[in-house]
Amino acid sequence: MTLVYCPSRDRMGIPERFAGFGPNKRQEIARLVVEIAKRDRLTPVTVLECIPAGCKAYPAVKAHLLARRFPEASRRGDKISEAFPAVEIDPACAMPLGRGENIPAPRMIYVEEAVKNSALARRATQKFPDARVSLIADYKTHTRRQAFDIPAYNRRTQDLFIIREQYDHFKPCPCSPGVVPCGYHNANLGFGCPFECTYCFLQSYANAPGIVIPANIEDLFHTFDGYQDGVRVGSGETTDSLVFDGLTGFAGDIVEHFRAFPRRVFEFKTKSTNVAGLLAVKASSNIVVGWSLNPQKVIDAEEHFTASLAGRLEAAARCAAHGYRTAFHFDPVIYFPGWEGAYEGVVQQLFRAVPAQSIAWISVGTLRMTPSQKKVIENRFPENTILDAELFTAADGKLRYAPAVRREIYRAMLAWIGRVAAPSTKVYLCMETASMWKEAGARVIW
Repeated sequence: MTLVYCPSRDRMGIPERFAGFGPNKRQEIARLVVEIAKRDRLTPVTVLECIPAGCKAYPAVKAHLLARRFPEASRRGDKISEAFPAVEIDPACAMPLGRGENIPAPRMIYVEEAVKNSALARRATQKFPDARVSLIADYKTHTRRQAFDIPAYNRRTQDLFIIREQYDHFKPCPCSPGVVPCGYHNANLGFGCPFECTYCFLQSYANAPGIVIPANIEDLFHTFDGYQDGVRVGSGETTDSLVFDGLTGFAGDIVEHFRAFPRRVFEFKTKSTNVAGLLAVKASSNIVVGWSLNPQKVIDAEEHFTASLAGRLEAAARCAAHGYRTAFHFDPVIYFPGWEGAYEGVVQQLFRAVPAQSIAWISVGTLRMTPSQKKVIENRFPENTILDAELFTAADGKLRYAPAVRREIYRAMLAWIGRVAAPSTKVYLCMETASMWKEAGARVIW
């Protein structure tokens, strides 16, 4: 059941029911009512009719709705002081999820003049013979006047841009303010991902009308040659590291180049099983292949078009057997009834599939998002369940589970992992404060 609330034509009758409330108060009431109705599979009118007859004044109405919307926080006695923005959901923004498992082929391939003779441009035109090819002077000029709205983001796989990247080959991880820094550096292997994870930050961050892939990987290597030793570098921030490797062939080139820099580590981060390029070359000890893991229930509901849990673990086992070190990221952990058994089961599956001594590190993080990202999620995935959780604004401005919930998750995950991990495996929290590390019993390792 998709619930759509349009403030311009209030179907709930909130102005009539609460004529004495100002517009901001009516907005807060509408937001709470819609979220309760969605979570509980009710109509907004039903939620309104359940407000006790004695609740007439705004504080009483809001208190009733807060207790119903945030029952766990209310039971703990947490103070709930949230902003409740207007509900603005356009059905035209919903992401169609019926395309099947294959990544759709692009309809248009735009190639910058500077890389028109590149190997990547040739491979793209050969791999997608039905796509129209257009030469453009440069990406920025071509896309300057294009709208970057939600429908455009939903269509992003239709357009492939092959460019010459001149900036940002590497940059430090943009950790949230106040969190323990991870010391990670992000390598730019492209922008845009064909997977549809409901929680993905790219959907509220992206300003590209298509998938953007640089053809000049040799310039990335040249920049890296002058980088510092001891650095931990990885791709996967703005695109999946391996999902396009059948087109780019970058994986094998990266392994071969990084082999000459044993004191620098490169990590591929993926939710795919596309490891053929890695298995085609000799492994290097400073190459780590990492997978994001979640219970299959979460993958089915929130990580559309990605590989199954079993598929990811099988690919990881193949990489470990080939000689690569592996990594695993329980990030984000999704909190739901029965999460404990589901996630402990994933930890057990992981260590049955992959030798513990091959695992370089494991990260654990919980669901988080900006308020603007929440509004994109509820438009693109109106049937999502992750927004039904109790999320509150943290010190970094992001919506997160309550500290008590995050602490519970981290303590449990660290305990399950600690029982089976090798002594050499580093386990760390992602995007968390030093106080949370301490409360969860985690040790700062970077």
